[in-house]
Amino acid sequence: MAGQTPPTMQDVQSAPAEVALSIDRVGVKHLMLPLVVRDRAQGVQHTVARVDLGVDLPAAFKGTHMSRFVEALENWKEELDYHSFKALLTDIRQRLSARKAYVVFRFPYFLKQASPKSGSPGWMSYECTLTGEMAGETMVFTLAVDVPAMTVCPCSLAISDQGAHSQRAMVRVMARFTGFLWLEDLIEIAEASASSPVYTLLKREDEKHVTESAFAKPTFVEDVVRGAAQRLDRHPQVNWYRVEVESFESIHAHSAFASIEKTK
Repeated sequence: MAGQTPPTMQDVQSAPAEVALSIDRVGVKHLMLPLVVRDRAQGVQHTVARVDLGVDLPAAFKGTHMSRFVEALENWKEELDYHSFKALLTDIRQRLSARKAYVVFRFPYFLKQASPKSGSPGWMSYECTLTGEMAGETMVFTLAVDVPAMTVCPCSLAISDQGAHSQRAMVRVMARFTGFLWLEDLIEIAEASASSPVYTLLKREDEKHVTESAFAKPTFVEDVVRGAAQRLDRHPQVNWYRVEVESFESIHAHSAFASIEKTK
């Protein structure tokens, strides 16, 4: 009725928790967001990100305020760089009165690829992840990319009179770094470490070249992960990395894998 004071809405999230345990991360997942990332050849490219946002929650509180995560994205300017990522982490931590904030962006990154002999163009898509963590004023950023590649088994090639088994592998490169790190650098490191890159479009002369060059460079998963680690060791901006290689074996009912992690 007119003149009456509306009832005060109860803040249930700030009430005491029935079970007084701290939560490491609580938040929202799979928000879709337009994204602009830097492209070494074109300057920038537009893509779409799947975003996870989270904070820590002290034992005293029943819940967090989920709507505030979405509100934080209202200030997002679409372009992904150090300053925008830091601003988003800072905003989330302040809005949620949290000690720690977490942000994960997952997005496809596209490169125009030319076939090795015919030069036929095709778009390759690489799944990328940028993770940011902020505790106080300390921030940690990790850039990761999944790169498909081809491996030819050295053992199979050595013991067979004709041929050898070959298969697609996935090389996942994760890196922490100083300054700016191109996604293209990580993609090139992964592809150079395998028997051969894989391609979107291949003509007959391309298939011949890819097959022959791959069989001239047989690699175990151990070879691929060591080669990638060696190249990351030499990269001047990378100060931590983890490389994981999974080979989807064509004649075995299992995958083979290897990983190396190092702080430089």
